[in-house]
Amino acid sequence: MSSMSRRTVNLVWGLALSWGAALPMQALAQAQNRQNPDGEWRYQSADAWGTRYSPANEVNASNFANLEVAWIFRGDNFGPALEDQMKATPQYIDGVLYTVQGHRRTVVAMDPANGETLWTYREPTTTRWERSMRQNYGKGVAYGEVDGRGVIFYTSPAFFLHALDAKTGKHIENFGGQVPLPGFPETGVIDLIPDLVADWEPWQNWDQPYDPDYGIPRELGFITSSSPPIVVNGVVVVGNSAEQGYNQTRIENVPGDILAYDARSGAFKWKFHVIPRPGEVGHETWLNDAWRWTGDVSSWAPMSADSERGLVYIPTNPPTIDYFNGFRPGDNLFGTSVIALNVQTGERAWHFQTVHSDQWNYDLPNVPIITDLRVNGQQIPAVIQTTKTGIIFAFNRETGQPIWPIEEVPVLQTEVPGNWSAATQPIPTRPEPFEPLGLPESDVIDFTPQLHAEAMAMLSRYRVGNPFMPRLWADQNTGFADNIRCYGGLNITNPATLDPTTGILYVPSSRGCSGGSVTPGLESDEPDNPATTGTTISQWVAGPGGGLPRVQGLPAWKPPYNRVSAYDMNTGERIWWVPIGEASEDIRNHPALQGVDMSRFGGGGNSIQMVAGDLLYTTEGSSGPPVLNAWNKLTGEHLGEIEIPGSGEYGMMTYMHEGQQTIVVQVGSPARLVALRLPG
Repeated sequence: MSSMSRRTVNLVWGLALSWGAALPMQALAQAQNRQNPDGEWRYQSADAWGTRYSPANEVNASNFANLEVAWIFRGDNFGPALEDQMKATPQYIDGVLYTVQGHRRTVVAMDPANGETLWTYREPTTTRWERSMRQNYGKGVAYGEVDGRGVIFYTSPAFFLHALDAKTGKHIENFGGQVPLPGFPETGVIDLIPDLVADWEPWQNWDQPYDPDYGIPRELGFITSSSPPIVVNGVVVVGNSAEQGYNQTRIENVPGDILAYDARSGAFKWKFHVIPRPGEVGHETWLNDAWRWTGDVSSWAPMSADSERGLVYIPTNPPTIDYFNGFRPGDNLFGTSVIALNVQTGERAWHFQTVHSDQWNYDLPNVPIITDLRVNGQQIPAVIQTTKTGIIFAFNRETGQPIWPIEEVPVLQTEVPGNWSAATQPIPTRPEPFEPLGLPESDVIDFTPQLHAEAMAMLSRYRVGNPFMPRLWADQNTGFADNIRCYGGLNITNPATLDPTTGILYVPSSRGCSGGSVTPGLESDEPDNPATTGTTISQWVAGPGGGLPRVQGLPAWKPPYNRVSAYDMNTGERIWWVPIGEASEDIRNHPALQGVDMSRFGGGGNSIQMVAGDLLYTTEGSSGPPVLNAWNKLTGEHLGEIEIPGSGEYGMMTYMHEGQQTIVVQVGSPARLVALRLPG
């Protein structure tokens, strides 16, 4: 890509100088609070704060171009289904690399010098593992120290919690209890399902023996996990995941309650009800008895923690069925919410619901990111939640008070018979979203007057708005071809990163405009589909998708098509952005665009990113060229580009081992870990 394409906007040289003077003291204090020794990467998202940041700076602007491949780890050795994407970021802890691999979610310990395997553990086969729809979504492991001994904790697709000696891979003695299934160890493992369902009314009424091989009866629901637990102040907090909401056709499911265990003994400590029971905060947001039998509201994305305050931060997803909630009217707390819990008791400190009555699949896909900010001269302990819609929420992490006002904005209401929708949705006054919400005429392509006119004529056939446009039902006659939602957010595969020494948040985004409908449940039911659970078929389920047609082969909106933006979260302002990737060949060769400067277009998919030392690292998207870029983290100046063996996907990390920095990038097709180092 040409140097012209690397130009940034709104460079902030004055701020760069003021930040630099404060770095050493801030870095020292925050490294301790983040529970991550310098040079290590102990958590799935680098540290307990979820920043994806490292102070490692052996690689810098002067030598980045000299990086070369040190070793490659083949993920498809752990199963052929891994040949396209690897869904786990390695962690460097006390001189060893740890990850999980494959549909069996095998735990792997590796030599960080050369990538050689030190030990592995694979859970025995169970029917509930075979039923799991998120087998390859482990993302990583958790680490804790118990009586001076390093312990690796991980949750399996079958929803067991394992505690393994970090050095040997052997299960920890006197932790948990024995699972009565062939091949399981006598100690060091916990079956999480009994604690999850113990006080749940549908299970109490089931009145049949529990089968540890099968798990939860399909008529009631299914539970699995898709992110590691987190260890905070001697407590292991466990999230979970249900079947994907876009696959669901029945209204019953199990709630994804948050569980916590003593890290030393495995003793059960507490459970937080994500669907509030009578007398609990939020129960009034369920307007019928759906709280008794429906579920989900899982914490499928990684969690973060403030160990100093003893708080753990939980991001959640919507209740059962993504695109219809007529059977569960109300705002449905704690669906699509950030929840702060006391890690010792499980008591709610505060919460904020980012989407009321979520029926768009807007689950929170990223870890709540913790940092300390200085806003209007006031020091604020903050937590930042990035979203699929591109809306950024920022709170005082101790009180839950929004850092900037959040307005409840009226939204278009559902027209689907039997459905229910919230009258308003929360929109922060700052920061501005990653991409504009909606598609005003000023954002419609205007490379030529003819293209603009054609685009406006096409748009007149659609009802276009913000991310909260309701779905129509299939074949509904409204006078519009479809309701279209325009926005640009991120997902679990492209997580944000934050530099805690500056308060700058880096987010990838690409604008998109999508539609889609619902269809009668009886017409689409698949009674033998293992991805569905429950017994009662929903009145409406996910129907055909949709979106805006292209205009002479071009998107209806102006570029950039992919970018990374830098937000100074001390002010809530976007301070610069850079394009990611390059325009596709059909756009570059389009006759109407000949002579147009495309250096700022971007394209090719969202990047993955990380901050280490003075550099922001990015890839060029899953369909972009296989390169790794380095940028000045304060200004967005492009500092270099090197080729890597595949397109970057899902995540990257870095560590210092024996005085040398290594950068590990996850690449696809086939799935591999690529380790990069300076020569020698």
